[in-house]
Amino acid sequence: MSTLSFVVCAYKESPYLRACIRSLLSQKDPCPVYVSTATPNDHIREIAKEFSLPLLIQDHAPGIAADWNSAYSAADSDYVVLAHQDDLYEPDYAGTARTALDNADRPLLFFSDYYEIRGDKKTVDTKNLRIKRKLLRPLTRPGASSSVSVRRRMLSLGNPICCPAVAYAKASLPSVPFQGSFGSNLDWDAWERFSRLEGDFVYDTHMLMGHRVHESSTTSALINANERTLEDLAMLKRFWPAPAAHAINLLYRRAEASNTLDETKH
Repeated sequence: MSTLSFVVCAYKESPYLRACIRSLLSQKDPCPVYVSTATPNDHIREIAKEFSLPLLIQDHAPGIAADWNSAYSAADSDYVVLAHQDDLYEPDYAGTARTALDNADRPLLFFSDYYEIRGDKKTVDTKNLRIKRKLLRPLTRPGASSSVSVRRRMLSLGNPICCPAVAYAKASLPSVPFQGSFGSNLDWDAWERFSRLEGDFVYDTHMLMGHRVHESSTTSALINANERTLEDLAMLKRFWPAPAAHAINLLYRRAEASNTLDETKH
């Protein structure tokens, strides 16, 4: 029988870490939960101890790619979810993900739709969520999950896959899935590379998790530093000739006047 585990990527002192862990321990299909960090502190240690969870302290300089790769390699299950410490998972997530991956001919990824969490508010319908759902709609057609052309077309206008909503089928993917050349778009980069592989991107249209959007997020910091614009252009050039990539990127830059519209691509 296949196995699925959650590895929570913990960083500094998130006030949402405890709620994230509670949501993982409340899954209808119980799964192992681990906490992984390269920034160990009393806050993370105390919460891991409170829930009797293994704490995996990573011996590398903090960085998103290194953190995610370490967390990914730490899980010995068939499928692994890299849970973001600020997010919440619905009780049906684990069971739905495992069943969907088991039923795929050659699973690569499972991912679901999601809602946004802004402050204490659950938001299920925004312009960004509608755009993402429209980009992902072709994957709902029979046979589309294994189509390289469908997957690449879906990724060519941005990144509609919510990274914390993804469960990885480790046997079909690289042992080091994330590259350190990107600070913001390392997930889009990974999906682009995985889209070329033989196998299935399994998409569930139910909102099985909640992704928190807040000003202190790494995404917001990168937008403010203008790094995101350069990374978006680099990704778009993988799908489009340079003039078209620059034109699409210009539209992105206009949308990035606030982080409110940023989730179209992350």
